[in-house]
Amino acid sequence: MSLLVVGLNHRTAPTTLLEQASVSGDDTPKVLHDLTAAAHVTEAVVLSTCNRTEIYADVETFHGGVADISDQLSRICGIDLGDLAGHLYVHHDARAVGHLFSVVCGLDSMLVGESQILGQVRGAFRAGQAAGVASSALSGLFQAALRVGKRAHSETSIDAAGASIVAVGIRLAASSLGILSEAPAVPVSPPGGAVSELGDAPAFSTPVVEPPPLAGARVLLIGAGAVGSLAAQTARRAGAAQIVVANRTPARAARVAEMHDCRAVGLADLPHEILMADLVISSTGASGLVVEHDLVAAALPGRGGRPLVFLDLALPHDIDPGVRALPGVSLLDLEALRVALDGAQVAHDVEAVRALVSTEVAGFLDRRRAGRVAPTVVALRAHADAVVHGELARLQSRLPDLDDREWELVEGAVRRVVDKLLHAPTVRVQQLAGAPGGDSYAEALRELFDLPREVPAVVSAPDLDLVERS
Repeated sequence: MSLLVVGLNHRTAPTTLLEQASVSGDDTPKVLHDLTAAAHVTEAVVLSTCNRTEIYADVETFHGGVADISDQLSRICGIDLGDLAGHLYVHHDARAVGHLFSVVCGLDSMLVGESQILGQVRGAFRAGQAAGVASSALSGLFQAALRVGKRAHSETSIDAAGASIVAVGIRLAASSLGILSEAPAVPVSPPGGAVSELGDAPAFSTPVVEPPPLAGARVLLIGAGAVGSLAAQTARRAGAAQIVVANRTPARAARVAEMHDCRAVGLADLPHEILMADLVISSTGASGLVVEHDLVAAALPGRGGRPLVFLDLALPHDIDPGVRALPGVSLLDLEALRVALDGAQVAHDVEAVRALVSTEVAGFLDRRRAGRVAPTVVALRAHADAVVHGELARLQSRLPDLDDREWELVEGAVRRVVDKLLHAPTVRVQQLAGAPGGDSYAEALRELFDLPREVPAVVSAPDLDLVERS
């Protein structure tokens, strides 16, 4: 048995393909049933979000498992496997563990550090448990992943990394629009309306109360994923007068619009919305340009000379870099934000989480290797106990005159001899199990002592409540 993950995400596939690959909650049980009904998949969990669809599985063989899972993804997407294969990634055993731990910590998200993925992973695991296809192998993996995710979000400031990028981007955009520099000074009167010594006018202190960065601005959001939702929230807090959400899928645009009191439109409405907007924030994850040079150029004559700022949070870019050459148009992208952002703190948080993931992956793999050896040790002890029991029975029949005290001494001596002979190899094999190739020592024990291939498994039942409370 081995762990396997096959999937596609915002880094490997365009938005249209990710939408085709999406698996709804209602469809999940059937997908899980079809997966485990395949020849090489024994357990499965399906993780499907707006930015990824991944299948985690315990498989009999690597190549057979990849083939079964890839075929299932091909059926979900409704496209030929040959066309889909170039967008898929495959991670096996240690790399599969590392990938899941990185995903649940937000390191693999479009918006680095976003915490929503933690709940999505928990939901996917629960769906697998409910379907009865996430048990011994995957339950341990997902319990460990959820603990790592909670540690990452509670012990570091990784949550703030993505939020910082959006917040800094909006402040820079506001500055480019001139909203900050043109804001009127608002004098603040001291308590009691203090009067100057001349007695003619109130004396004022504290020169200004700064208005919100986007006070009165009209904002167009293109994309309704996690980044778009955070951008809507941040723009609303920054004082935007009007926010419009445009997305390829109307239902997703409507969902974000409802959450943040916005208006939802389709991508076909972009020409009109760009004409009206002051700030355009794009984060679709599309594989090609969403806003091209000619689309922006066509909108400029009707804008009356108002400045227009684009904030491109997508990777690869959504906005044609050529719009920078258009009069009155500014473009901010992720590279510009990295320069303005306190990159040292963000980098520190990301590196801290990566170090945490690395340590936790090593620990999980050590425990898994030791767990694989444990059934062999149990089988060896059971085999020895059966041999001792049989030999003592024969000895007792040959020495019927021994009293209880004498028999107790004989039985104790035999069992101590066996225990001492087995102690060193069983302890040592468990120590060696944590090293690379540790499984080979258990295999050697099975061969040397002629143990059955099917050995009792030591499995602990998952307790998701403990995961959530930890």
